[in-house]
Amino acid sequence: MDLSLIPPSPMKGIVNLVVEIPAGSRNKYEYCSEAGIMALDRVLHSSVRYPFDYGFVPNTLAEDGAPLDAMVIMDEPTFAGCLIKARPIGVLDMHDCGAYDGKLLCVPMANPRQANIISINQIAPNQLEDVAEFFRTSKGLDGRTVQIDGWRDYDVVDNILEDCMTKKKKAFKVLKKSSVVK
Repeated sequence: MDLSLIPPSPMKGIVNLVVEIPAGSRNKYEYCSEAGIMALDRVLHSSVRYPFDYGFVPNTLAEDGAPLDAMVIMDEPTFAGCLIKARPIGVLDMHDCGAYDGKLLCVPMANPRQANIISINQIAPNQLEDVAEFFRTSKGLDGRTVQIDGWRDYDVVDNILEDCMTKKKKAFKVLKKSSVVK
């Protein structure tokens, strides 16, 4: 599964999202770029399960050194490796062990019942708190400190996405230059 040709954002206001973990799962999968497959990273404690399909925006690089994390609200869970064209509606601002680790919240373009959802303000506050609590609990059970700074609306997403795409391009150029045989 080569993700190098998948654009992070095929058009303004839309992202490509690769699912690593389906909603309801305790299995934490991560994309292994060296092998081009999903790999089991670990199994979460029995008290927590992923609240939404969870993955990343390919060809981005976030502040934590990994691709930009993203969640998508689905009626039914998908599967690890599923590519979803989605509309970001907000971001969960979070620090994991002191490093910024923001997570986009999206709705799928393929679901006409969610076509009118454009803002984090259209999601029930208790549902958003469930997501924040999932990260507090799952990270805490792993012995990590997490700080939830709250939710921000869709208007900040473009800047976050642009920053992560720029960082990836710069990292790729450095990698490409360092791999040239002299």
